[in-house]
Amino acid sequence: MLLAGCASVPASTPQAAAPVIAATAETDPVDSVADAADDPAIWRNAADPAASLVIGTDKKVGIHVYDLKGKRLSFTPAARLNNVDLRTLADGRVIAAASDRADVANAHVALFTLDTAARRLVPMGRYPVGAGEAYGMCLWTRASDKALFGFIVLKDGRIDQVRIDLSGATPRVETVRSMKLGTQAEGCVVDDRTGQLYVAEEDVGLWRFAADPAAPTIATPIARVDGRTLVADAEGLALAPKGATGGYLVVSSQGDSAYTVYRLPDMAYAGRFRIGGGAIDGTSETDGIELVLGDFGPDYPQGLFVAQDGDNAPDTQNFKYVSWAKVAEALGGVCI
Repeated sequence: MLLAGCASVPASTPQAAAPVIAATAETDPVDSVADAADDPAIWRNAADPAASLVIGTDKKVGIHVYDLKGKRLSFTPAARLNNVDLRTLADGRVIAAASDRADVANAHVALFTLDTAARRLVPMGRYPVGAGEAYGMCLWTRASDKALFGFIVLKDGRIDQVRIDLSGATPRVETVRSMKLGTQAEGCVVDDRTGQLYVAEEDVGLWRFAADPAAPTIATPIARVDGRTLVADAEGLALAPKGATGGYLVVSSQGDSAYTVYRLPDMAYAGRFRIGGGAIDGTSETDGIELVLGDFGPDYPQGLFVAQDGDNAPDTQNFKYVSWAKVAEALGGVCI
């Protein structure tokens, strides 16, 4: 039985405990060797949750679509895609956007339509953003008018915000503002409800910006790399909303192969966990993660957490699937 409440754990806890949770499934390994798999995204099929899809980047050759058993359903070639995010538009189209590092001197964003019936990604083109090497990527749908924006996090810590206009025959991508962190950053995620952008500066910690392009470009620190609850690099971010302002922000604590959970909206530390201890090997040195709450069928009745595995030996890298109900139980009743 999962508890209704959530107990906060002091962020100063030395060497904070991280219970080990077994993965339920894993994807087929990517085709590329060495450091290749990077970032996942999840599309939940509301009509048939067990038929939901996971997409994942192979940053050397393209992007994959998987089912909930981890079987690769399709592959779309695309050079050097790093992070990926999804949004469903008002007209029902599902759009994927990925940071494109094919030109390390000039950042691009690659756009796709997710054909949910054919279970494949259809390229819409790649679009220039500005000078620099693209690393992180996340999307935001503005609540007031459903305008779609993207945030491209560059290797040097600059964050370029673009407006993505899909109303015409071809997409239009326009840079509307830039923000800056002091050192290398990558992971980012936006809370569509509140218009808050969260970015992970790898050796420093987590920052929050107002996502609206008219807002000041002021970064607010919200969690630091402390070597106990969050160990550098702070990598992938995932945000799972619950209600008007609640839910969870999860970050890959790459330095100790764990995942740190914060409770929204106050960023209270809720605990940490690792993946391992089952028939499927655990994860290590994770880059990208994703979390979506809700029913995904009998294996994931309360939500699905997906994490990149940096060492899937003897095979190449892949992604691991974990039932969020198991995480909640292990953390002593994290709210669902």
